[in-house]
Amino acid sequence: MTAGPPVLPAPELEPVPATASTARTIGWPRAVLRTSRPRQWPKNLLVFAAPVAGADRGRVVGLEPALIAFAVFTLASCAVYFVNDVVDAERDRGHPAKRSRPVACGDLAERHALLVAAGCVLLALAGSALVGSAGLSFCLAGYLAMSFLYSGTLKHLPVLELTMVASGFVLRALGGAAAARVAPSGWFVLVCSLGALLVAVAKRYTELAGLGPAAAAHRPSLRHYTPAGLRAAQRGIGVATIGAYLGWAVLNGSPWAVDCHLLTAIPLAGALLRFDWLTGRAELGRVEDLITRDRVMLACELLWLVLFIAGTT
Repeated sequence: MTAGPPVLPAPELEPVPATASTARTIGWPRAVLRTSRPRQWPKNLLVFAAPVAGADRGRVVGLEPALIAFAVFTLASCAVYFVNDVVDAERDRGHPAKRSRPVACGDLAERHALLVAAGCVLLALAGSALVGSAGLSFCLAGYLAMSFLYSGTLKHLPVLELTMVASGFVLRALGGAAAARVAPSGWFVLVCSLGALLVAVAKRYTELAGLGPAAAAHRPSLRHYTPAGLRAAQRGIGVATIGAYLGWAVLNGSPWAVDCHLLTAIPLAGALLRFDWLTGRAELGRVEDLITRDRVMLACELLWLVLFIAGTT
């Protein structure tokens, strides 16, 4: 990924003044809910990855503490969104999509956003303590620290910011493993890491492709990437993800489940190919929507799940 051509000035987009919200206020509770990004909460389902992957003949261990871990990381991620929107409020006001965020448009006061963030952090820490897992507490603390550092400064550093985004996904998976008392294998961590990095690279590509020359004005790190470089990186990581998954299926699964686990690589490869195609067509869209709303993607995911369950029963 190399530096691209000189960045052109961002087009003049009329900021949305905070006072304008008085004429179209959406209400404080709804503003809080919107800022917490409910559509992003499914990311936290990664806490169930290790318990499910470690299932033995249909028996999933540690499901109850994993449910608490899901709530813990949902609260923690909400706290990060509130802080991030306060930090980026001025820049978001010039973004064609993000300008409507409650903090940016004035529907949610910055002070209130920070107070809600603090409350979410306290609740997340309390939930972690309830599980009684040092590993979960460590993953939660690491997630919060890295996310707040990312929101403050690290998001502007190319490549490093991609690894920071990917690390957030991996820490969710490791936190779920710690809560369920399931020891994750090296193959499991590698698959999670590559998959998370794949999503992070795809997100940057859609931003760069959708915003064009104005992209760097909204996310300075984008001036160091090129669309071709990001696409090549995404495809290379996709191939590596399949390779790591095959390694997990052969070397880490129960001997009686190897055949079914190998079969699950087929719908996984189909999903990655479909994801690559959808990413190439996306413009300012949420990458998460490509995974959860496309019918072909959903069909591949359902087939993967059916085959995986068959391999654990």
